[in-house]
Amino acid sequence: MAQKTRERGRPRGFDADAALDRAVEVFWRHGYEGTSLTDLTEAMGINRPSLYAAYGNKDELFRRVVARYADIDMAYAREALAQPTAHAVIETFWRANVDALTRPDRPAGCLSIQGGLATGSDDGHVAEFLAASRRTGEAALAERLGRAVAEGDLPAGTDPVALARYVMVVSEGNAVHATAGADRAALNAVVDVALRAIQGL
Repeated sequence: MAQKTRERGRPRGFDADAALDRAVEVFWRHGYEGTSLTDLTEAMGINRPSLYAAYGNKDELFRRVVARYADIDMAYAREALAQPTAHAVIETFWRANVDALTRPDRPAGCLSIQGGLATGSDDGHVAEFLAASRRTGEAALAERLGRAVAEGDLPAGTDPVALARYVMVVSEGNAVHATAGADRAALNAVVDVALRAIQGL
């Protein structure tokens, strides 16, 4: 009987990762608060029992969505950290970020910004979860820039934590503007200005 229940709840050939990718786009477009379970089940091609069985509740699904987004859509951030110099790390991150924010096959902007802009019934838990996720990335960048200071790649006395925050402020600002319609050229122009601002480092 249990087997029959699973078969009714989960479509034949159900691809959990593909369905999760579709959930990424729904949350990205509408944010956590603006996304309904109906939005999710329709986009993912599954019913509610199947969603609950495969992913848990909406909050648990959102956390898995953010993890998948970080793993796939934010892979460029890990690649940037592997660059040989601090300036290459920063420019690679900013340029790749602009590309990611303006991909024609994805919603404009950034899931980690869009997902928590509107909060309501969750008492701010989603916004805090997303902020913590961004802080993790910022800490990884600060660690990499701190190594650059220790190696003499950045001047002694450079504050790697403040510099990492500056890098993130630029990327997050670009994300907001991308959502508002700024195109790739406009965002890269911002990166040009930001790069000139750190030339003396």
